[in-house]
Amino acid sequence: MKPYLTLEWNDTKTDAKGWLCIHNLVKGAAGGGIRMHPSVTRPEVERLALGMAYKYKAIESETTGGCKGGIVYDSRMPDAYDVLKRYIIAMRPYVDLGLGIGSDLGTSYDDVLKIFEELGMRYPQTHSQAAMEDFQKGQQAVMDFQYQRIDGFLVNDVVTGYGVAFAADEAWSFVESKKADKGRVIVQGFGCVGASCAAKLQDMGYPVVGIADAKQFVYCAKGLNIQKLISSKDKYGVMDLSRIKHDYEVTENSKWLDYPCDILIPAALEDVINGKTAHKVQARLVVEGANIPTDAEGDQILIEKKVDVVPDFIANMGAIRFFDQVGFSLIDFTVEAVVADIDEIARKNVQKIFAENRKTGEYQRAIAKRLFAPSVQDDPDFNGDYV
Repeated sequence: MKPYLTLEWNDTKTDAKGWLCIHNLVKGAAGGGIRMHPSVTRPEVERLALGMAYKYKAIESETTGGCKGGIVYDSRMPDAYDVLKRYIIAMRPYVDLGLGIGSDLGTSYDDVLKIFEELGMRYPQTHSQAAMEDFQKGQQAVMDFQYQRIDGFLVNDVVTGYGVAFAADEAWSFVESKKADKGRVIVQGFGCVGASCAAKLQDMGYPVVGIADAKQFVYCAKGLNIQKLISSKDKYGVMDLSRIKHDYEVTENSKWLDYPCDILIPAALEDVINGKTAHKVQARLVVEGANIPTDAEGDQILIEKKVDVVPDFIANMGAIRFFDQVGFSLIDFTVEAVVADIDEIARKNVQKIFAENRKTGEYQRAIAKRLFAPSVQDDPDFNGDYV
């Protein structure tokens, strides 16, 4: 299935540029976040949109296809918010038709919602969705959740990371026959996904021995104190180790593949496991917290090394499962129900692909792509015909 639509945008005030890719529409709707990073490319945005299409299929959504936005710009620049706002203005006609755009690497959902408010835009919804009472109740619940917390985190900041942790725990039960033996974990990326995933895995008894962020790699063979490291983060989300007492080994952030672990969780940029780096993977299990962190060459090397993999659209589907289930009033509007629902779907899908892998030997990503291939390509919902 080819992408339904790819648009290019060029900023009028900076050298920023970007793209919006709608891979497929289901009942006139598609969903996905906006990524902002200097390395963003059109092929990357199209791959991410395809990943979202797989992801919506994997969470059993019957209402939404996949899309993605990407902006070539440094999110740490002081005018990054204004760049994001101009991008959303350019894409507004599609948002007004019901395109559900949110946040991704380099952007925040709070900023997206703030821009919607400044522009007088309603929450993205198709004509059919606007007529659904349960959808309106669900969207209000989504907004209410923005201010609720769990384990010290905002709910919106943990739904993806906790899902990655649950997927990792379920996959580890297939990798390690002695379930009491919790594997050593290294996490690459310490934003909302990486930090909440590391915290949840530590709560579940897994020793998190290494963390890489945009500045450094921190390692301790006995296990890191994740909460202490989270408390040290500066306004850019980077660990400031001068704020805490520690005896950790600290080195360049590129060294995260040089240290031993059992479970490796790339939770930042795309294509970090590739033809040049995959041979360095020492883990028995890779759980993809980031979107598209492994390229085709990297996959071939992991297959040769017999490394088990939980693909990104299986591991990191927590946020869209949250928006889908709460947004359509399909579960109770409680934090406990949200977390339990993500836990259940993450484990269910991991069991599917790992049981098939153990039976046939087929690579987990190939299995997942076969089982969850997007198959619907509807038209935009102009007049409510889908109701």
